[in-house]
Amino acid sequence: MSDAQADKEADGGESTFTVIVAALANLGIAVAKAVAGLISGSSAMLSEAAHSVADTVTEVMLLTALKRSEKPADEDHPLGYGPERYIWAMLASIATFVGGAVFSIYDGVHTLVAGEELGDPLVSYIVLAVAFLLEGYSLRTGVKQVRREASRLRVPDTYYLRHTPDTAVKAVVMEDSAALIGLLLAAGGLLGGQLSGSGVWDGIASCLIGLLLVYVAWVLGRSNAQLLIGRPLPPTVRARVREELQSVPHIVEVLELTTLIQGPDEILIAAKVDFRDMATAAEVEWACEEAEDQLRERFPSVRRVYLDPTPGRVQRLRHPER
Repeated sequence: MSDAQADKEADGGESTFTVIVAALANLGIAVAKAVAGLISGSSAMLSEAAHSVADTVTEVMLLTALKRSEKPADEDHPLGYGPERYIWAMLASIATFVGGAVFSIYDGVHTLVAGEELGDPLVSYIVLAVAFLLEGYSLRTGVKQVRREASRLRVPDTYYLRHTPDTAVKAVVMEDSAALIGLLLAAGGLLGGQLSGSGVWDGIASCLIGLLLVYVAWVLGRSNAQLLIGRPLPPTVRARVREELQSVPHIVEVLELTTLIQGPDEILIAAKVDFRDMATAAEVEWACEEAEDQLRERFPSVRRVYLDPTPGRVQRLRHPER
């Protein structure tokens, strides 16, 4: 097994562990929140239960994405199944919107219009405290992975989180962060209702939780849509790829460079390259091999390299009729 393959399997296993931790935490929290919401009569608690259910469904879809995208390339899918993870991740963002945001906003508006009878909030406070600890642990697992990957790539944590093609980790970090904010909003709604005797605060908290989930679903949906359409490497990385190619003997100029992210550890590079005019066919072949080896060594996520020998600008000027 090559070092690149080993790194890919390690990263995939780490992402899977991060998602599993989040899924187990959200499943237990969802049940506890639902029971507490029914006992206390709190719409914010029921919204938080819907939030956790949506997060659990999301994590199940992300696990499906991770497993299906690991299938090796075959005759029907010569470039592999990497992009399939973004289809499932897109469905996960839709689940967050439909299962969490819509229910929360609906329940909050209903509470504001019809009112609600407040019950004993003690159980809800206990559940919120336990949920905060579990969500915090799940978030800590995701953040640790983000920091490791950002350190390995030598970029700031926030930059990595914003641009990473590993949408599974991005989804866990964003959803767990939203969950912690949602728990604070639910606690504020309960406290406001307890102090004022009115369910208005609970309804407002439920609506705010819904809006928070709308934002998370929009960010995740946009990220996955960009990757499904086809997102290139960042400009700085593309510049380094071009420099690496031009450092290879017999390569004079990179005329056109195309990069495509197919998965967190799957990058395709295609380029039209002007080779030295006096280079023999054998030298061109070995230059292509050397270029691929250098790119794989410097960028371990590179899986496919396609170089097209193309006449340069000078040759085109000499032979305009061709």
